Amino acid sequence: MSKDNSKQNMTVILGAAFLMATSAIGPGFLTQTATFTSSLGASFGFVILVSLIMAAIAQINIWRVLCYTGKRGQDVANEVVYGLGFVLAGMIALGGLAFNIGNVGGGGLGLFALLGIPAKIGYVITALLAIVIFLSKSAKSLIDQVVKYLGALMIVVILIVMFITKPPVGEAIANTFVPSSGIPATIPAILTLIGGTVGGYITFSGAHRLIDGGVTGPEKLDQATRSSVMGMIIAAVVRVLLFLAILGVITKFAGINLADPSANAGIPGVPEYNGISNPAAYAFLVGAGNLAYRFAGLVIFCASLTSVIGAAYTSVSFLKTFSPAIQKNENYWIIGFIAVSSLIMVILGGAAKLLVLAGALNGLILPISLGSILLATHNKKVVGEKYQHPVILTVLGWIVVAITLYLGIKALPNLANLFK
Repeated sequence: MSKDNSKQNMTVILGAAFLMATSAIGPGFLTQTATFTSSLGASFGFVILVSLIMAAIAQINIWRVLCYTGKRGQDVANEVVYGLGFVLAGMIALGGLAFNIGNVGGGGLGLFALLGIPAKIGYVITALLAIVIFLSKSAKSLIDQVVKYLGALMIVVILIVMFITKPPVGEAIANTFVPSSGIPATIPAILTLIGGTVGGYITFSGAHRLIDGGVTGPEKLDQATRSSVMGMIIAAVVRVLLFLAILGVITKFAGINLADPSANAGIPGVPEYNGISNPAAYAFLVGAGNLAYRFAGLVIFCASLTSVIGAAYTSVSFLKTFSPAIQKNENYWIIGFIAVSSLIMVILGGAAKLLVLAGALNGLILPISLGSILLATHNKKVVGEKYQHPVILTVLGWIVVAITLYLGIKALPNLANLFK
Protein backbone atom coordinates (compact mmCIF):
# COMPACT_ATOMS: atom_id res chain seq x y z
CA MET A 1 0.00 0.00 0.00
CA SER A 2 1.39 3.45 -0.94
CA LYS A 3 1.93 6.16 1.67
CA ASP A 4 -0.88 8.24 0.12
CA ASN A 5 -3.34 5.34 0.33
CA SER A 6 -2.24 4.54 3.87
CA LYS A 7 -2.74 8.18 4.91
CA GLN A 8 -6.15 8.28 3.21
CA ASN A 9 -7.18 5.06 4.96
CA MET A 10 -6.13 6.45 8.33
CA THR A 11 -8.15 9.62 7.68
CA VAL A 12 -11.24 7.51 6.88
CA ILE A 13 -10.66 5.26 9.92
CA LEU A 14 -10.36 8.24 12.27
CA GLY A 15 -13.27 10.00 10.59
CA ALA A 16 -15.51 6.93 10.96
CA ALA A 17 -14.54 6.58 14.63
CA PHE A 18 -15.34 10.22 15.39
CA LEU A 19 -18.53 10.12 13.29
CA MET A 20 -19.87 7.23 15.36
CA ALA A 21 -18.72 8.75 18.66
CA THR A 22 -20.08 12.24 18.01
CA SER A 23 -23.34 10.82 16.63
CA ALA A 24 -23.81 8.99 19.94
CA ILE A 25 -22.96 12.11 21.96
CA GLY A 26 -25.73 14.43 20.79
CA PRO A 27 -27.65 17.11 22.69
CA GLY A 28 -30.02 14.46 24.04
CA PHE A 29 -27.13 12.59 25.64
CA LEU A 30 -25.83 15.78 27.27
CA THR A 31 -29.25 16.51 28.75
CA GLN A 32 -29.73 12.92 29.89
CA THR A 33 -26.32 12.89 31.57
CA ALA A 34 -27.10 16.06 33.51
CA THR A 35 -30.58 14.86 34.49
CA PHE A 36 -29.60 11.32 35.53
CA THR A 37 -26.45 12.45 37.35
CA SER A 38 -28.63 14.88 39.27
CA SER A 39 -30.99 12.06 40.34
CA LEU A 40 -28.56 9.12 40.69
CA GLY A 41 -25.37 10.90 41.74
CA ALA A 42 -22.20 8.80 41.55
CA SER A 43 -24.29 5.71 40.67
CA PHE A 44 -24.67 7.10 37.15
CA GLY A 45 -21.14 5.74 36.61
CA PHE A 46 -22.66 2.25 36.68
CA VAL A 47 -25.16 3.30 34.01
CA ILE A 48 -22.34 4.53 31.78
CA LEU A 49 -20.35 1.32 32.27
CA VAL A 50 -23.27 -0.98 31.37
CA SER A 51 -24.34 1.11 28.35
CA LEU A 52 -20.74 1.22 27.06
CA ILE A 53 -20.42 -2.57 27.30
CA MET A 54 -23.71 -3.03 25.44
CA ALA A 55 -22.68 -0.47 22.81
CA ALA A 56 -19.31 -2.16 22.33
CA ILE A 57 -20.90 -5.57 21.74
CA ALA A 58 -23.36 -4.18 19.18
CA GLN A 59 -20.78 -2.02 17.38
CA ILE A 60 -18.09 -4.69 17.02
CA ASN A 61 -20.56 -7.32 15.77
CA ILE A 62 -22.06 -4.96 13.18
CA TRP A 63 -18.84 -3.30 12.02
CA ARG A 64 -17.04 -6.64 11.51
CA VAL A 65 -19.72 -8.08 9.22
CA LEU A 66 -20.40 -4.89 7.26
CA CYS A 67 -16.75 -4.05 6.66
CA TYR A 68 -15.78 -7.66 5.87
CA THR A 69 -18.52 -7.98 3.25
CA GLY A 70 -18.57 -4.35 2.07
CA LYS A 71 -22.37 -4.44 2.33
CA ARG A 72 -24.47 -1.85 4.16
CA GLY A 73 -26.78 -2.83 6.98
CA GLN A 74 -29.97 -2.83 4.91
CA ASP A 75 -28.36 -4.96 2.18
CA VAL A 76 -27.23 -7.58 4.69
CA ALA A 77 -30.73 -7.63 6.23
CA ASN A 78 -32.29 -8.10 2.77
CA GLU A 79 -30.01 -11.07 2.08
CA VAL A 80 -30.97 -12.68 5.39
CA VAL A 81 -34.73 -12.17 4.87
CA TYR A 82 -35.75 -10.40 1.67
CA GLY A 83 -37.71 -7.26 2.47
CA LEU A 84 -36.28 -6.92 5.98
CA GLY A 85 -33.67 -4.47 4.71
CA PHE A 86 -36.34 -2.18 3.25
CA VAL A 87 -38.22 -2.21 6.56
CA LEU A 88 -34.99 -1.47 8.45
CA ALA A 89 -34.04 1.33 6.06
CA GLY A 90 -37.45 2.97 6.42
CA MET A 91 -37.40 2.75 10.22
CA ILE A 92 -33.89 4.18 10.49
CA ALA A 93 -34.61 7.02 8.06
CA LEU A 94 -37.83 7.96 9.90
CA GLY A 95 -36.15 7.70 13.29
CA GLY A 96 -33.16 9.66 12.00
CA LEU A 97 -35.42 12.44 10.73
CA ALA A 98 -37.16 12.73 14.08
CA PHE A 99 -33.91 12.71 16.04
CA ASN A 100 -32.43 15.26 13.67
CA ILE A 101 -35.18 17.62 14.71
CA GLY A 102 -33.86 17.30 18.26
CA ASN A 103 -30.27 17.71 17.06
CA VAL A 104 -31.14 20.98 15.28
CA GLY A 105 -32.95 22.08 18.44
CA GLY A 106 -29.83 21.32 20.46
CA GLY A 107 -27.82 23.54 18.13
CA GLY A 108 -30.19 26.40 18.94
CA LEU A 109 -29.80 25.79 22.68
CA GLY A 110 -26.02 25.69 22.34
CA LEU A 111 -25.81 28.96 20.43
CA PHE A 112 -28.15 30.61 22.93
CA ALA A 113 -25.84 29.62 25.81
CA LEU A 114 -22.69 30.47 23.86
CA LEU A 115 -23.64 33.80 22.27
CA GLY A 116 -27.17 34.63 23.43
CA ILE A 117 -28.53 34.04 19.90
CA PRO A 118 -32.33 33.43 19.87
CA ALA A 119 -33.12 29.73 19.61
CA LYS A 120 -34.91 29.85 16.23
CA ILE A 121 -32.02 31.71 14.63
CA GLY A 122 -29.72 29.13 16.19
CA TYR A 123 -31.71 26.33 14.53
CA VAL A 124 -31.19 27.95 11.13
CA ILE A 125 -27.47 28.57 11.69
CA THR A 126 -26.91 24.95 12.75
CA ALA A 127 -28.74 23.65 9.67
CA LEU A 128 -26.92 26.01 7.29
CA LEU A 129 -23.49 25.03 8.59
CA ALA A 130 -24.31 21.35 8.11
CA ILE A 131 -25.67 22.04 4.62
CA VAL A 132 -22.51 23.95 3.63
CA ILE A 133 -20.45 20.85 4.43
CA PHE A 134 -22.55 18.69 2.09
CA LEU A 135 -22.44 21.30 -0.68
CA SER A 136 -18.70 20.65 -0.95
CA LYS A 137 -17.52 18.30 -3.71
CA SER A 138 -15.29 16.61 -1.11
CA ALA A 139 -18.09 16.37 1.48
CA LYS A 140 -17.04 12.98 2.90
CA SER A 141 -13.46 14.12 3.49
CA LEU A 142 -14.78 17.33 5.05
CA ILE A 143 -17.03 15.30 7.38
CA ASP A 144 -13.98 13.34 8.56
CA GLN A 145 -12.19 16.57 9.47
CA VAL A 146 -15.17 18.39 11.02
CA VAL A 147 -16.24 15.57 13.35
CA LYS A 148 -12.62 14.93 14.35
CA TYR A 149 -11.82 18.52 15.35
CA LEU A 150 -15.19 19.27 16.95
CA GLY A 151 -14.98 15.99 18.88
CA ALA A 152 -11.50 16.89 20.17
CA LEU A 153 -12.74 20.37 21.11
CA MET A 154 -15.59 18.87 23.18
CA ILE A 155 -13.14 16.68 25.09
CA VAL A 156 -10.82 19.61 25.92
CA VAL A 157 -13.63 21.92 27.07
CA ILE A 158 -15.33 19.30 29.27
CA LEU A 159 -11.95 18.31 30.75
CA ILE A 160 -11.28 21.92 31.77
CA VAL A 161 -14.66 22.25 33.47
CA MET A 162 -14.16 18.89 35.22
CA PHE A 163 -10.95 20.17 36.82
CA ILE A 164 -12.81 23.30 37.98
CA THR A 165 -15.73 21.41 39.57
CA LYS A 166 -13.42 18.91 41.36
CA PRO A 167 -15.64 15.80 41.42
CA PRO A 168 -15.20 13.01 44.00
CA VAL A 169 -13.40 10.63 41.63
CA GLY A 170 -12.95 7.86 44.21
CA GLU A 171 -16.67 7.80 44.98
CA ALA A 172 -17.46 7.75 41.26
CA ILE A 173 -15.14 4.76 40.66
CA ALA A 174 -16.62 2.80 43.57
CA ASN A 175 -20.20 3.43 42.41
CA THR A 176 -19.34 2.51 38.83
CA PHE A 177 -18.98 -1.11 39.94
CA VAL A 178 -21.32 -1.17 42.97
CA PRO A 179 -23.98 1.56 42.66
CA SER A 180 -25.05 2.91 46.04
CA SER A 181 -28.53 3.65 44.65
CA GLY A 182 -29.04 -0.06 43.94
CA ILE A 183 -29.14 -1.65 40.48
CA PRO A 184 -32.98 -1.50 40.08
CA ALA A 185 -32.88 2.31 40.39
CA THR A 186 -30.41 2.53 37.49
CA ILE A 187 -32.43 0.43 35.01
CA PRO A 188 -34.52 3.29 33.50
CA ALA A 189 -31.34 5.29 32.87
CA ILE A 190 -29.59 2.26 31.36
CA LEU A 191 -32.47 1.63 28.97
CA THR A 192 -32.56 5.30 27.97
CA LEU A 193 -28.83 5.51 27.29
CA ILE A 194 -28.75 2.27 25.31
CA GLY A 195 -31.58 3.51 23.07
CA GLY A 196 -29.77 6.80 22.51
CA THR A 197 -26.27 5.42 21.94
CA VAL A 198 -26.68 2.22 19.91
CA GLY A 199 -30.24 2.53 18.61
CA GLY A 200 -31.26 3.66 15.16
CA TYR A 201 -28.72 5.13 12.77
CA ILE A 202 -25.90 5.54 15.32
CA THR A 203 -24.74 1.92 15.24
CA PHE A 204 -24.21 2.07 11.48
CA SER A 205 -22.80 5.59 11.04
CA GLY A 206 -19.11 4.72 11.28
CA ALA A 207 -19.38 1.37 9.46
CA HIS A 208 -21.17 2.98 6.49
CA ARG A 209 -18.47 5.68 6.39
CA LEU A 210 -15.79 2.96 6.22
CA ILE A 211 -17.67 1.27 3.37
CA ASP A 212 -17.90 4.57 1.45
CA GLY A 213 -14.17 5.08 2.11
CA GLY A 214 -13.26 1.65 0.73
CA VAL A 215 -12.10 0.16 4.06
CA THR A 216 -13.70 -3.23 3.34
CA GLY A 217 -12.76 -6.85 2.74
CA PRO A 218 -10.97 -9.53 4.78
CA GLU A 219 -7.62 -7.71 4.60
CA LYS A 220 -9.15 -4.52 6.09
CA LEU A 221 -10.98 -6.25 8.97
CA ASP A 222 -8.32 -5.28 11.52
CA GLN A 223 -8.55 -1.64 10.43
CA ALA A 224 -12.33 -1.66 10.73
CA THR A 225 -12.15 -3.22 14.20
CA ARG A 226 -9.54 -0.64 15.23
CA SER A 227 -11.83 2.15 14.03
CA SER A 228 -14.80 0.79 16.00
CA VAL A 229 -12.70 0.50 19.16
CA MET A 230 -11.36 4.04 18.72
CA GLY A 231 -14.90 5.33 18.31
CA MET A 232 -16.03 3.63 21.49
CA ILE A 233 -13.03 4.98 23.42
CA ILE A 234 -13.74 8.53 22.22
CA ALA A 235 -17.40 8.23 23.21
CA ALA A 236 -16.43 6.74 26.58
CA VAL A 237 -13.98 9.57 27.34
CA VAL A 238 -16.58 12.26 26.61
CA ARG A 239 -19.28 10.49 28.64
CA VAL A 240 -17.04 9.93 31.65
CA LEU A 241 -15.60 13.47 31.67
CA LEU A 242 -19.07 15.03 31.36
CA PHE A 243 -20.41 12.79 34.14
CA LEU A 244 -17.52 13.76 36.44
CA ALA A 245 -17.88 17.48 35.67
CA ILE A 246 -21.57 17.41 36.58
CA LEU A 247 -20.99 15.12 39.58
CA GLY A 248 -18.67 17.78 40.98
CA VAL A 249 -21.54 20.29 40.80
CA ILE A 250 -24.18 18.17 42.51
CA THR A 251 -21.69 17.13 45.20
CA LYS A 252 -20.83 20.75 46.01
CA PHE A 253 -24.47 21.89 45.94
CA ALA A 254 -26.42 19.07 47.59
CA GLY A 255 -30.06 18.89 46.57
CA ILE A 256 -29.66 21.02 43.44
CA ASN A 257 -32.25 20.46 40.68
CA LEU A 258 -30.54 20.86 37.31
CA ALA A 259 -33.78 20.45 35.36
CA ASP A 260 -35.60 23.22 37.25
CA PRO A 261 -33.34 26.19 38.19
CA SER A 262 -36.24 27.98 39.91
CA ALA A 263 -36.27 25.24 42.59
CA ASN A 264 -32.75 26.16 43.72
CA ALA A 265 -33.43 29.66 45.05
CA GLY A 266 -32.64 28.70 48.66
CA ILE A 267 -29.30 26.97 47.99
CA PRO A 268 -26.31 29.20 48.95
CA GLY A 269 -23.91 29.96 46.12
CA VAL A 270 -26.24 28.90 43.29
CA PRO A 271 -26.57 31.75 40.76
CA GLU A 272 -29.96 32.87 39.49
CA TYR A 273 -30.81 31.59 36.02
CA ASN A 274 -33.69 32.78 33.84
CA GLY A 275 -32.59 31.37 30.47
CA ILE A 276 -33.91 28.50 28.36
CA SER A 277 -34.10 25.19 30.22
CA ASN A 278 -30.79 23.45 29.57
CA PRO A 279 -29.63 21.11 32.38
CA ALA A 280 -26.09 20.53 31.06
CA ALA A 281 -25.35 24.22 30.49
CA TYR A 282 -26.94 25.12 33.84
CA ALA A 283 -24.65 22.60 35.58
CA PHE A 284 -21.59 24.28 34.02
CA LEU A 285 -22.89 27.72 35.09
CA VAL A 286 -23.40 26.63 38.70
CA GLY A 287 -20.13 24.72 38.94
CA ALA A 288 -17.71 27.01 37.17
CA GLY A 289 -19.33 30.36 36.43
CA ASN A 290 -20.44 32.29 33.36
CA LEU A 291 -17.40 31.44 31.23
CA ALA A 292 -18.04 27.74 31.79
CA TYR A 293 -21.68 28.33 30.81
CA ARG A 294 -20.43 29.73 27.51
CA PHE A 295 -18.16 26.71 27.16
CA ALA A 296 -21.17 24.46 27.75
CA GLY A 297 -22.94 26.25 24.90
CA LEU A 298 -19.94 25.50 22.68
CA VAL A 299 -19.99 21.81 23.68
CA ILE A 300 -23.73 21.51 23.06
CA PHE A 301 -23.44 23.27 19.71
CA CYS A 302 -20.55 21.01 18.60
CA ALA A 303 -22.45 17.90 19.76
CA SER A 304 -25.55 19.05 17.90
CA LEU A 305 -23.78 19.94 14.64
CA THR A 306 -21.88 16.64 14.50
CA SER A 307 -25.08 14.73 15.31
CA VAL A 308 -26.96 16.55 12.53
CA ILE A 309 -24.19 15.50 10.13
CA GLY A 310 -24.17 11.91 11.40
CA ALA A 311 -27.96 11.49 11.38
CA ALA A 312 -28.40 12.94 7.89
CA TYR A 313 -25.46 11.09 6.33
CA THR A 314 -26.35 7.69 7.80
CA SER A 315 -30.11 7.97 7.25
CA VAL A 316 -29.64 8.74 3.55
CA SER A 317 -27.07 5.92 3.26
CA PHE A 318 -29.96 3.59 4.15
CA LEU A 319 -32.29 5.20 1.60
CA LYS A 320 -29.85 4.36 -1.22
CA THR A 321 -31.44 0.91 -1.26
CA PHE A 322 -34.72 2.31 -2.57
CA SER A 323 -33.42 3.96 -5.74
CA PRO A 324 -30.18 4.40 -7.73
CA ALA A 325 -31.18 8.06 -8.13
CA ILE A 326 -30.71 8.57 -4.39
CA GLN A 327 -27.19 7.16 -4.55
CA LYS A 328 -26.34 9.31 -7.57
CA ASN A 329 -27.57 12.49 -5.86
CA GLU A 330 -26.64 11.51 -2.30
CA ASN A 331 -25.45 14.94 -1.13
CA TYR A 332 -28.61 16.68 -2.35
CA TRP A 333 -30.76 14.15 -0.50
CA ILE A 334 -28.72 14.75 2.65
CA ILE A 335 -29.19 18.51 2.26
CA GLY A 336 -32.93 18.00 1.81
CA PHE A 337 -33.00 15.77 4.88
CA ILE A 338 -31.36 18.49 6.98
CA ALA A 339 -33.59 21.20 5.53
CA VAL A 340 -36.83 19.30 6.25
CA SER A 341 -35.87 18.45 9.84
CA SER A 342 -34.81 22.06 10.44
CA LEU A 343 -38.02 23.46 8.95
CA ILE A 344 -40.09 21.23 11.21
CA MET A 345 -38.10 22.40 14.24
CA VAL A 346 -38.54 26.07 13.33
CA ILE A 347 -42.30 25.74 12.67
CA LEU A 348 -43.35 23.23 15.31
CA GLY A 349 -40.75 23.75 18.01
CA GLY A 350 -40.09 20.48 19.82
CA ALA A 351 -42.24 18.43 17.45
CA ALA A 352 -43.09 16.25 20.43
CA LYS A 353 -44.99 13.53 18.57
CA LEU A 354 -42.15 12.91 16.16
CA LEU A 355 -39.64 12.70 19.00
CA VAL A 356 -41.84 10.21 20.89
CA LEU A 357 -42.14 8.17 17.69
CA ALA A 358 -38.36 8.27 17.26
CA GLY A 359 -37.82 7.01 20.79
CA ALA A 360 -40.21 4.13 20.23
CA LEU A 361 -38.63 3.26 16.88
CA ASN A 362 -35.13 3.36 18.38
CA GLY A 363 -36.10 0.68 20.84
CA LEU A 364 -37.34 -1.51 18.00
CA ILE A 365 -34.52 -0.98 15.50
CA LEU A 366 -31.50 -2.46 17.31
CA PRO A 367 -32.98 -5.95 17.90
CA ILE A 368 -33.87 -6.12 14.20
CA SER A 369 -30.57 -4.73 12.90
CA LEU A 370 -28.24 -6.59 15.27
CA GLY A 371 -30.32 -9.77 15.02
CA SER A 372 -30.10 -9.74 11.21
CA ILE A 373 -26.33 -9.21 11.39
CA LEU A 374 -25.91 -12.14 13.80
CA LEU A 375 -27.97 -14.37 11.50
CA ALA A 376 -25.80 -13.26 8.58
CA THR A 377 -22.61 -14.42 10.33
CA HIS A 378 -23.66 -18.04 9.66
CA ASN A 379 -25.03 -17.42 6.16
CA LYS A 380 -22.30 -18.26 3.64
CA LYS A 381 -24.20 -16.49 0.84
CA VAL A 382 -23.75 -13.25 2.79
CA VAL A 383 -20.29 -13.55 4.37
CA GLY A 384 -18.67 -16.15 2.10
CA GLU A 385 -17.09 -19.51 2.87
CA LYS A 386 -14.05 -18.34 4.82
CA TYR A 387 -15.54 -15.91 7.33
CA GLN A 388 -15.48 -17.04 10.97
CA HIS A 389 -17.36 -14.94 13.52
CA PRO A 390 -16.06 -15.16 17.11
CA VAL A 391 -18.37 -17.30 19.25
CA ILE A 392 -18.12 -14.91 22.21
CA LEU A 393 -19.34 -12.02 20.03
CA THR A 394 -22.28 -14.12 18.84
CA VAL A 395 -23.34 -15.06 22.38
CA LEU A 396 -22.95 -11.53 23.74
CA GLY A 397 -24.70 -10.15 20.67
CA TRP A 398 -27.81 -12.25 21.24
CA ILE A 399 -27.88 -11.13 24.88
CA VAL A 400 -27.93 -7.51 23.68
CA VAL A 401 -30.70 -8.38 21.20
CA ALA A 402 -32.79 -9.80 24.05
CA ILE A 403 -32.26 -6.76 26.28
CA THR A 404 -32.99 -4.25 23.54
CA LEU A 405 -36.06 -6.23 22.47
CA TYR A 406 -37.32 -5.70 26.01
CA LEU A 407 -36.57 -1.99 25.56
CA GLY A 408 -38.58 -1.99 22.32
CA ILE A 409 -41.56 -3.70 23.96
CA LYS A 410 -41.51 -1.06 26.72
CA ALA A 411 -41.55 1.64 24.03
CA LEU A 412 -44.54 0.25 22.13
CA PRO A 413 -47.17 2.07 24.27
CA ASN A 414 -45.63 5.35 23.09
CA LEU A 415 -46.62 4.47 19.53
CA ALA A 416 -50.24 3.92 20.57
CA ASN A 417 -50.29 7.24 22.43
CA LEU A 418 -49.47 9.09 19.21
CA PHE A 419 -52.87 8.29 17.74
CA LYS A 420 -55.05 9.20 20.73
